[in-house]
Amino acid sequence: MAQQRRSSVELRQIREACRTCSLSDLCLPVALNTADVDALDNIVQRRRPLSRGELLFHAGSTFGAIYAVRTGALKSMTVSEDGEEQITAFHLPGEIVGLDAISFGEHPSTACALETTSTCEIPFQDLEHLAEDVPGLQRQLLRIMSKEIFSEQEMLHALARRTAEQRLAIFLLSLSERFSRRGLSATRLRLPMSRHELSNYLGLAPETMSRLFRRFADAGWITAAGKEITLEDMDALRGLTGSSGNTMQKDVGRARH
Repeated sequence: MAQQRRSSVELRQIREACRTCSLSDLCLPVALNTADVDALDNIVQRRRPLSRGELLFHAGSTFGAIYAVRTGALKSMTVSEDGEEQITAFHLPGEIVGLDAISFGEHPSTACALETTSTCEIPFQDLEHLAEDVPGLQRQLLRIMSKEIFSEQEMLHALARRTAEQRLAIFLLSLSERFSRRGLSATRLRLPMSRHELSNYLGLAPETMSRLFRRFADAGWITAAGKEITLEDMDALRGLTGSSGNTMQKDVGRARH
C-alpha cells in the first residue's frame, strides 16, 4: 500500500513537471501507464543550469540529444566567418531545441542562454528505442518534431516583406500566444532578450527598435519598463499588421502549433 502511494506521488510529480512542456505530448495524451511514464522519465537528464551567454551546443557539434527548456530562455543563432551573429529563433520554457540537427547529424546553429536557463536533455537514440516499445509514442514524437521544426519557418514567413512596425507587432502578439499557452498572462510579458537581440532577430537597426518602442508607447498600444512589456491594446496591434483578429491570430499562432 505504501509502495502504491509512493508510486502515485512520483507519477503526479512527473506529470506536474511536464505540465507546461512540449514533451508532455509524449506521455500524457497517450495515457501511458506508470511503468511507461517511469521509462520515459528515466531517459530524461536534468542538466545543470546555464548562465547567460553560456552555450547549450554550438554549430557543427555532433547531434545526440534534443532539449526541452524548463526555465529561462535560449536563442538560436548562426555566426558568419567574420563573427557577425544572426539570431534565428528564441526558445521559451516548454519548447524544444535541437530538432533541426536530426537530418544531418550535427547542429546547424548555436543555442545560447539569454538568462539563467535550465533544460532537460533527452538522448535521441534512447528516445527512439523507447518509442519502439511504447505504443503511440513514436507517432506523438513525429507529430511534435513536425510542429517544432516548422515553427520558426512559419514565423519568418509571417515577418517577410513587412514594415518595421508590423514586424514588432507580429512578434509581440506571437509572444502573447506563447506565454498564454504556458498559463501566464497574455498581456503582461517579460522579454528574456535584449532590445539589441530583438532588433537582430527582426532585421532592424537597434536605433529603429528604440524608436518603435517609443512610438508604440506614445500611441498607447504598449507600456514598457525595461524588459517588462504590457500589451495595452491588442486590437490595435492586430490592426497594425493589416489583418483581422482571427487572421492575425492564425499568422502568429501557427508559428507555434
